[in-house]
Amino acid sequence: MPINTLIRCRDVSYSYESAAALRGVSFDVNVGDALCVVGENGSGKSTLMTLLLGLKAPQSGSIEYGGGLRANQIGYLPQQTAAQKDFPASVREVVLSGRLSARGLRPFYTREDRASADRHMERLGITHLANRCYRELSGGQQQRTLLARALCATQSLLLLDEPVAGLDPLATNDLYQLIDSIRQEGVTIIMVSHDIQSSIRHATNILHLHCEPIFFGTVDQYIASPVGQRFLIPVPVCAADGAQLAVHAVQ
Repeated sequence: MPINTLIRCRDVSYSYESAAALRGVSFDVNVGDALCVVGENGSGKSTLMTLLLGLKAPQSGSIEYGGGLRANQIGYLPQQTAAQKDFPASVREVVLSGRLSARGLRPFYTREDRASADRHMERLGITHLANRCYRELSGGQQQRTLLARALCATQSLLLLDEPVAGLDPLATNDLYQLIDSIRQEGVTIIMVSHDIQSSIRHATNILHLHCEPIFFGTVDQYIASPVGQRFLIPVPVCAADGAQLAVHAVQ
């Protein structure tokens, strides 16, 4: 495996009873990538996330980790349920819980754990919320808290499952900018999204599941591909520096 490859999937398949959730999925995630995984409901995005996190094993094919990465060292931001949004803990407690996998059998958090939580709360601009109850926060503040928690679990790779779901346009744009800045600081990103339009703007590579054949490639390759041309339409827009071409998802 190349030295800069963090994850390599080859011909990964997984089925539930007689229904195939994933079939023959292959892709690489390299250091510095922003991979967006897109596809319709039921295309296997959630199943792929559980496989990447090591919660399930592929029924066929293989998932390899490089660069010293292990499945339990991936920072994970899950798609929230209503119950999770109502979680009665402080922001500091939620962020600290990202250190649980590193804590192992130790019964208490260490000074290093607490320093990591403080560092990532400051990094994401939520230090002033540290003692606030998580369930009292706005949607955007909750996502920043969960992102800080995920960063506490990793130094190299974040896995984000629909990170902007349910956010208003302002909070959505704010979170995307934050994710971009985290990648620029050296953290590789895998993001699951229904929003193909935003995926194009914030990705280096696209994995489109549930199409024949499954697409994996750069954003430019996706735009030029048959599947990209089916799901995207070019729309001219005006910008301060002249005419540009925006790509919009076909609804």
